[in-house]
Amino acid sequence: MRADKMGVVARRLVAVLGLCLVNSACGGIPAEPATSADIVALRTAASAPPILAAGEKINVIVYGETSLSGDYLIDPSGYVSLPLAGTVKAAGLTPAQLQQNLEKQFGSKYLTNPKVTVEVVEFRPFYILGEVEKPGAYPYAGGLNVLSAIAIAGGTTYRAKTSEVLIQHLGEDQMREYELVGPVPILPGDIIQVPRRYF
Repeated sequence: MRADKMGVVARRLVAVLGLCLVNSACGGIPAEPATSADIVALRTAASAPPILAAGEKINVIVYGETSLSGDYLIDPSGYVSLPLAGTVKAAGLTPAQLQQNLEKQFGSKYLTNPKVTVEVVEFRPFYILGEVEKPGAYPYAGGLNVLSAIAIAGGTTYRAKTSEVLIQHLGEDQMREYELVGPVPILPGDIIQVPRRYF
């Protein structure tokens, strides 16, 4: 029952996102084309260590301290709560940066020379809307690009425009238009819209 409720919530969220995008398009606000600098920045971000964000789940291992190790969720305000360390800022950091902060936090009061590792076990999902067979929210995995995201969503419909897509990255306030002349990476939390072609 709980899984069914979560599915309903996810479908409603996708419907609301789709309605917002349609309203924006109808309001005459065109998506700006991504510049070559935007594409270079996107590819750099996709190949760099991930930046942690609210809603993601991380695995923290404190060597020799099984009671402190485990999976932890980054809360909506960007913090994670761990035993002994307390509430620690996580969003905006790489796993390595959070690891260093936790080692300092544990070492300042409780542990001698602690060794900590942090890795992401569940990224924010990506959302795909528009002219795909199965629009919705899907789990993100490293190395995804627009074409693989479309494949995950069941492929495009016969009405789809296949030369470009619209993408809004986490933290941005509008979509950008990306030409599909090569692989376009996607990032955790991206909203992808496959536009309709008009004859």
